[in-house]
Amino acid sequence: MKDDPTIPADARFETRAIHVGQDYRSETGAVIPPIYMTSTFETGNPTGFDYTRSGNPNFRNLQTTLASLENATHCTVFASGLSAISAILFSLKAGDVILSEQQIYGCTYRIFEKVLRRFGVTIKYANLANSANYGLIADLKPALVWLESPTNPLLKILDIKAISAAAHSLGSIVAVDNTFASSLLQQPLDLGADLSLLSTTKYTNGHSDSLGGAVCTNSDEWQEKMIFAQKAIGLQPSPFDTWLTSRGAKTEALRMERHSSNALELAKRLEGRKGVKSIKYPFLPSHPQYKLAKKQMKSGSGMLLADFGLSYVKTLDFIRRLRLFTQAESLGGIESLVAHPASMTHASIPKATREAAGVTDGLVRFSVGIEHVEDLWTDIDRALAGK
Repeated sequence: MKDDPTIPADARFETRAIHVGQDYRSETGAVIPPIYMTSTFETGNPTGFDYTRSGNPNFRNLQTTLASLENATHCTVFASGLSAISAILFSLKAGDVILSEQQIYGCTYRIFEKVLRRFGVTIKYANLANSANYGLIADLKPALVWLESPTNPLLKILDIKAISAAAHSLGSIVAVDNTFASSLLQQPLDLGADLSLLSTTKYTNGHSDSLGGAVCTNSDEWQEKMIFAQKAIGLQPSPFDTWLTSRGAKTEALRMERHSSNALELAKRLEGRKGVKSIKYPFLPSHPQYKLAKKQMKSGSGMLLADFGLSYVKTLDFIRRLRLFTQAESLGGIESLVAHPASMTHASIPKATREAAGVTDGLVRFSVGIEHVEDLWTDIDRALAGK
């Protein structure tokens, strides 16, 4: 899917997002491809479709777009980010080992611990921001090295290129959850990863109105595994959701620029505000992996972490005083959201485990939207003042 003769070979992200993945409209001249809300297709049709569980024009359009945006040969779309995660994990077998970054999405941790272990897969966790732990790859010889960068929720940045080189020297596959970065800001396959995973629910769609996931790869073998998982396990999305995501992807570049600029400005102001315990944002010089983030990402994305030094109860009180930041799970939409990881996204992780990883009771996760930054700052400042 890397080569598309309908657009210039050197077309940039913004152009490809709009013009790649526009098939199935020649019959009517529609500028935007229609939604194919059908469960089945007449046998022998020219495009080879048979049943939407195993393929649909809207799936193929989005897959073509995302493969281009991720600089991938292949892409397979799924019903949700967790479906995309499941497609990869269900390709493993009993006896396989996963070496995972210790700070991962709560639902990924849950499927590792509550599902995979029951089927004989071993999971080991390590701080993979510390290069001293790369030796675990040689010790464990994992079938799969699982990364997030930036991590959820602590925004740790991992050296995808270095970890991929270490893993490949021992025959391990590297999967990167690219959701927090987005396809615009980071291309894991270009950095050496084998699989790039997206929850397209987030920045790809960008409007908080559909669920979706995707796995991009340059491997023909892994592409076949993803197609099999989509059909055999029933992980396919709906045509409407993929159509919505295709629509959203067209403005991803514009949205990500505003998400990133807003989040950076808020991070700078909060870091300088009296009484704030800590702020974490990848493009703040105070971030532990700031130089790596600047090297690996185009900008810092829209996720911002703050610890105001408050108790569990007072942290929730602060969140509830916010007016423009809606308390809700998820992220990446045009609207600003705020989450309390300890009671929301990471509540399924045992308290001792999550606190050891840095998810404390006072941690607040902001998904900074594309509203005017001055209005967002006023909202946060007022809530911190107890008003």
